[in-house]
Amino acid sequence: QGYSSAASDVYKRQVWNIGRRRRMKEIEFDLLTEPWIRVRLKDNTVQEVSLTEALVSAQDYVDLAGEMPTQDAAVLRLLLAVLFTVFSRVNVKGEPEPLEKRGQALRRWSELWQLGHFPAEPIRDYLEQWKDRFWLFHPTHPFWQVPEARIGTEYGAAKLNGEMSESSNKLRLFPLYAGQSKEQLSYPQAARWLLCVNGYDDTSAKPKGKGLPSVGAGWLGKIGFIQAQGNSLYETLMLNLTLLRDGRECWGENKPCWELEVPKSAERTGICCPDNPAELLTLQSRRLLLHRTGENVDGFYLLGGDFFPRENAFAEQMTIWRTIPIKKNEPVVFVPCRHDPSKQLWREFPAVFCQESGHRPGLVCWIEELQDKRLRFLNPRRKIHFRISGVQYGDKDFFVNDSFSDSLTFQAGLLDELSRPWTVRINREVERCEKAAEKIGILCKELKLAGGLDYNQVKGFKETQKVTEDARAQFYFAVDQPFRQWLQEIDPEQDDPDEAVQRWEAQARRIAEELGAKMVREAGNAALKGHRVVVDKGKKTERSTLYTSPKAYNTFRSKLWNIYPKAEP
Repeated sequence: QGYSSAASDVYKRQVWNIGRRRRMKEIEFDLLTEPWIRVRLKDNTVQEVSLTEALVSAQDYVDLAGEMPTQDAAVLRLLLAVLFTVFSRVNVKGEPEPLEKRGQALRRWSELWQLGHFPAEPIRDYLEQWKDRFWLFHPTHPFWQVPEARIGTEYGAAKLNGEMSESSNKLRLFPLYAGQSKEQLSYPQAARWLLCVNGYDDTSAKPKGKGLPSVGAGWLGKIGFIQAQGNSLYETLMLNLTLLRDGRECWGENKPCWELEVPKSAERTGICCPDNPAELLTLQSRRLLLHRTGENVDGFYLLGGDFFPRENAFAEQMTIWRTIPIKKNEPVVFVPCRHDPSKQLWREFPAVFCQESGHRPGLVCWIEELQDKRLRFLNPRRKIHFRISGVQYGDKDFFVNDSFSDSLTFQAGLLDELSRPWTVRINREVERCEKAAEKIGILCKELKLAGGLDYNQVKGFKETQKVTEDARAQFYFAVDQPFRQWLQEIDPEQDDPDEAVQRWEAQARRIAEELGAKMVREAGNAALKGHRVVVDKGKKTERSTLYTSPKAYNTFRSKLWNIYPKAEP
């Protein structure tokens, strides 16, 4: 009372604006319109774009360019989940047409590939339908989070930031961040690392409930992640868009996590392995909730989330597999095989690309289907890249020690059924490299014994492996680039397999001989003279062996030529 009409209107607007600001604080940072995904442009600069822009303009970007390869893997799977959901329901024109048959899925993929970009209208229409689920901060549906997680273990921003938490060192002498940036993250940063923590989190968090099962590391941390890489982000997404499971059968209906009416909040929940890619790609391995102060994120809350048995979880298309020991007369069981950071990707060629490996990655089977002689969606001379990434955990996956990545390039024609003679030969050359490395290790051991090393230090296999580890690593380093180059230059349609193999074996033999000669020179005069070593000391008799560097090298060369015999003219 007593206010004029104009003053009353001003007062009402002020009250409305205060309420609006309060509401906006609850609902903030739209991932569909705000820039947060880091991409690399053709001029090699890095730019942040929105989720929508990353999809509809994917052909304009070379690749994802996050802070770490593991972060890129997590973001890639988010983008793929959107594409799987959209184009399993509608065609390239946006018309409803669910994928129900194998031929239909292949035609859908072919139409998208020939288009050269993702049609914007179907993607925008779908994301607009679910736009309220893509707010980073929301009172009931925060993206990739659940409000109930606030009872979980509380962490600071440094734990969320993978560049800060990748090492188990308690004292970080040379951190990548300093000052306030160590304690706070911007909203775009927090959104990227939110996905990464969900996929790769360690097992250090304790459950809040009693008697709950162990969930292990995040799902991406449990598998040997592998992806195909194209010449643009669009091609990368297309090559990994496996519309057929293992290149053969149709998927179930796609159900990404944001379509759940009520987000899952129960701690450490065992579920069945998803039967559709969108649900698996958006698996909530952790229940997370970001905590913010001002305009930054300063920490988060974490609980264990969904998990399922790894055994025969073949819905996962982006992993390498291995067998586990089983009882006699029981069926073979496969589990995802984590990558060994000390092992180059080409050394895993047999497990990844050879049909005799038992169960190959579904992604490889899919690209092989695209390369099939009946379809030939891909030019057989097109270079195709495969990339792996992962983290190395500490004791019982309790902390992250390191992150790593690697890649391999060769012509797509090598995955053609007609190229099986090539894959058999490549597999054999990888095995021969392993044998040559073993002989390099034996040479190293004998040179050390010739120089005066105590025999007891290399008496057992494990002790020998420790002493010779550096020598074997030197050999793998020496042959790494030459092998990659040889593999990349193979033209399955033009080259003769036997001639190509002979060229490589001559090069590999020369590399091993040169490394062995270098090791002999470095062993010095003491090894040249040699030492007699007692290898079997009995009660009445004693057996000894004289180790010298010339003898060790000659034996090494003899064994090496057995591995790489000289071909007849």
